[in-house]
Amino acid sequence: MAVECLRVDGFSFLGVRVDLPDSPPLLLIVAEKGFVMCGFLNLDAAEKLGVVAAVVSGVKTFEDVLEGEIKGVTSKAEALGVRVGMSGLEALKLMF
Repeated sequence: MAVECLRVDGFSFLGVRVDLPDSPPLLLIVAEKGFVMCGFLNLDAAEKLGVVAAVVSGVKTFEDVLEGEIKGVTSKAEALGVRVGMSGLEALKLMF
């Protein structure tokens, strides 16, 4: 498992990467108000828990998460302006 401070465009995010056997890694980037997660994590559960979250899929690196297209969002993320189709970085900036 790796935890890194990611600094992009004047923002600081916390990146969490869990390497899994015979599998792409589990990736999560955390901002002040929410997070962008890879497809391993469950968006429905995040919605039920009432958190600010968005999901990207097909990612293998933190850069992929930042550049990847948001595929789904919780209602709390949507209330902050996070939308399907924007980049992970755009979403994270709205969660700061």
